[in-house]
Amino acid sequence: MSDFTHFDEKGQALMVDVGEKDVTMREAVARGEIRMKPETLDLIIEGKAKKGDVLGVARIAAIMAAKRTPELIPLAHPLPLSSVRVEFFPNRDRSLVEIEVRVKVTARTGVEMEALTAVAAAGLTIYDMCKAVDREMVITDIRLMEKSGGRSGHFRRTNTRG
Repeated sequence: MSDFTHFDEKGQALMVDVGEKDVTMREAVARGEIRMKPETLDLIIEGKAKKGDVLGVARIAAIMAAKRTPELIPLAHPLPLSSVRVEFFPNRDRSLVEIEVRVKVTARTGVEMEALTAVAAAGLTIYDMCKAVDREMVITDIRLMEKSGGRSGHFRRTNTRG
């Protein structure tokens, strides 16, 4: 268990002590996608979904989820987020919406979980708003793309599709 920071020497869960870490600017970028029927994507892009502005609501859900990550992920630290940026990239050729979230903080621990949680919430919101016309949507490939700041340094995913 020594490789896992969220367990003590007896294997019991713990919240990592970040008190001795330096306060630095930290940033994380996460991505995911939601696949759907072409007709569903058309409704989203054209703003004709019955429940309204699907991507606008999903953006707000992602921001709220990033801010509330410690309430959802048991061992996540509460963080004073300085920025949450949400982008959507509809792709008609692949019949999906790619979701990208970039989160920034100046703190003693990183914001990877906030970025990943925000992507998941955006995907779930899109699903919720469009499920009446497409219950076969699939939220997939939620992954950390990049993170910077802190002791472990810079990480950038080399395989952008996986």
